[in-house]
Amino acid sequence: MLQVENLRIAYGDQVVITGLSFSVGPGQALGLIGPNGAGKTTVLRALSGVIPIQAGAIFWEDIPLHRLPPEQRARWIAVVPQGASLPEAFTGEEVVSFGRTPHLSWLSALSVTDRMQIQQAMIRTETRAFAERLVGTLSGGERQRLLIARAFAQTPRILLLDEAFAHLDLKYQLRLLQLIRGMLQTERMAGVLAIHDLHLAARFCDRLLLLKNGRALAFGPPEEVLQPALLEAAYEIPMRVARHPEAGWLIWPA
Repeated sequence: MLQVENLRIAYGDQVVITGLSFSVGPGQALGLIGPNGAGKTTVLRALSGVIPIQAGAIFWEDIPLHRLPPEQRARWIAVVPQGASLPEAFTGEEVVSFGRTPHLSWLSALSVTDRMQIQQAMIRTETRAFAERLVGTLSGGERQRLLIARAFAQTPRILLLDEAFAHLDLKYQLRLLQLIRGMLQTERMAGVLAIHDLHLAARFCDRLLLLKNGRALAFGPPEEVLQPALLEAAYEIPMRVARHPEAGWLIWPA
């Protein structure tokens, strides 16, 4: 289980996250929701070890992640950013192969196991067609799918996604969210997704963490968090929430 306890993060004298606690079990997906500037990306950066924490603790099982050396964290945690720049002269397969880097010793070549993980990741994300294509010839959505394949190839224990579906069309948003849900469950990974689309968050996440100004307004299953009063407090506009027997969650500004 991924456990975050009383997290505090600051940039210099400016405190941006304070008193934040939550947990994500193996096979579960936690959605980070809230307005721009609420602290979603900052939380992901702290979980990945990119930025230090000032107080609190981050555990995987009983192991303090915030105290692990970077090379160990890199083997356990995979990050899918939004629209990250990729080397345009590399092929799609080369990009995905970077996911195996944390598992390699200095100057060692890819093993049979490494190549198998790369191939499986590309098949699952439907990116085999990009294996020999240069990144510079791919669309933003196609590059984003390679980033997700790279994360799968890493075989992590924790998967962090920062608005990872923003560049994808509706078909691949749904396919990859369904794939990620399946991967979390079969591989017993914990997933944390920063996501703006409340409908997708409600549909694919086991729990939601609603943030505003670096604090948690609510944490729990979607039906507890997606309450009009809580959403209005976060987004500062009147909100309406309904459940449709076929369409599922309906959330809109009043």
